[in-house]
Amino acid sequence: MAKRLEGEFDYIVVGAGTAGCIVANRLSSNPANKVLLLEAGGRDNWIWFHIPVGYLFAIGNPRSDWMFKTEPEPGLNGRALAYPRGKVIGGCSAINAMISMRGQAADYDHWRQLGLTGWGWNDVLPAFIKLEDHFMGAGDYHGSGGGFRVEAPRLSWTVLDAVADAATQLGIPRTADFNTGDNEGIGYFHVNQKRGRRWSSARGFLKPALKRLNLRLETDVLVERLLIEDGRAVGVRYSQRGETIEARAKGEIVLCAGSIGSVQVLHRSGIGPAEWLAPLGITPLVDRPGVGRNLQDHLQQRAIYQVSGVRTLNETYHSLARRGLMGLDYALRRRGPLTMAPSQLGIFTRSDPHQERVNIQFHVQPLSLDKFGDPLHRFPAITVSACNLRPTSRGEIRLRSADPLAAPSIAPHYLSTDEDRKVAADAIRVTRRLMKQPALAKYQPQEYLPGPSVGDDDAALAKAAGDIGTTIFHPVGTAKMGLPSDPLAVVDERLRVYGIGALRVVDASIMPTITSGNTNTPAAMIGEKGAAMILEDGR
Repeated sequence: MAKRLEGEFDYIVVGAGTAGCIVANRLSSNPANKVLLLEAGGRDNWIWFHIPVGYLFAIGNPRSDWMFKTEPEPGLNGRALAYPRGKVIGGCSAINAMISMRGQAADYDHWRQLGLTGWGWNDVLPAFIKLEDHFMGAGDYHGSGGGFRVEAPRLSWTVLDAVADAATQLGIPRTADFNTGDNEGIGYFHVNQKRGRRWSSARGFLKPALKRLNLRLETDVLVERLLIEDGRAVGVRYSQRGETIEARAKGEIVLCAGSIGSVQVLHRSGIGPAEWLAPLGITPLVDRPGVGRNLQDHLQQRAIYQVSGVRTLNETYHSLARRGLMGLDYALRRRGPLTMAPSQLGIFTRSDPHQERVNIQFHVQPLSLDKFGDPLHRFPAITVSACNLRPTSRGEIRLRSADPLAAPSIAPHYLSTDEDRKVAADAIRVTRRLMKQPALAKYQPQEYLPGPSVGDDDAALAKAAGDIGTTIFHPVGTAKMGLPSDPLAVVDERLRVYGIGALRVVDASIMPTITSGNTNTPAAMIGEKGAAMILEDGR
């Protein structure tokens, strides 16, 4: 028998991740709105959620990561990947790369061209600006005073400066700002930090709002299913510390649990492909084939080059004395390697000259390791990861069973199209040309991965991409926004779920197509716009 949660709520927000913290903040800004926010993870009361380099300890740790894994991927030569997701207030913004990246204006104009009114670049830019407290100050492209602090990185590396010089020798221009609508160029990533500390969505939006009496946060909550009566979402049933609880809302239920979590809740509630749900013993309530399909992610080819005559983080990591100095620098000045985002230098360019616009992104790091969670290599090296910004491969996320505790099946279907395999091969070619430029010659870069034995033909390079490819943690699209005529559409342009009243999805799962860059900032924008729509429609 479920216990009824005391109190009357206007809105229930499921998920206190990047978007959910913003939605809860905006909905509770009106004292008349009583808001309940449910988070499956816990509080961010661990030091490594706040020191930027803590991602090395948070990713792959069950305290902070849901520890999902993909299915074995044919495109990755049978490998299964770890699939990190934040297990804490702030969600992935508490463990991610902290990179502030909007994508390209053409990404959003494409959404508008699909018929999605209100989602073109000129429509979303005001939301991006409203979110920001940017070190460049207020202007045509940036805002000040918003909840998301954006700063320049607080350290530099000689080897990364040399890679930037090498990119200019390839003809790629330098840029001071990737976020003006055209991100072609070379530059250091701007980061969601404040004075050397990670600045998550929880720090920027949720914690200030928790002072309000009309916002209630419950953590360690597993939402089992939605409560639906007469075709309308009226509440949720969840478990918390051994109890089963029901909470009800007079207004709307807002799913902000992300591209994996929101799908799980919808499926367990009978909303999704009937052919998937019925065999699990779940009664299909609304047969929406798109719930869990259309999964898109950025696959990066992690090329590694050994270098000499220049410092990388690898040597510092393995030196007790240097690690001590690194800690002292952070304690006294909030500077140094402990402030590092996983990637510092960005390069946006084309995989081949025939591409209409920039289609690959490099994340360049002054370090190397076999995979997240492993120690850094003992030799000096850099990682030069290239990813296809607009993959055509489409995957799926689905339940393994009706048990809410069961991990989902995640099958991204990486490199499952000829186009994606060709871009992956060309990206490795661009990487090799980059590393052979005169600006890097004095550091004698030697290819460690994929390795000099890998030939230059398309088949060999595509196979190498499958060997060294890994997720860059950008799953989107599994509850896509679309017109009623789109058979895979899950929500309309107001983010309302088709077929169920008073239910919206407001997170990265609603993207019809992935944005051309890191996806955390676009997820925040979706939270901002989604909350504004809910408030407008509630008037």
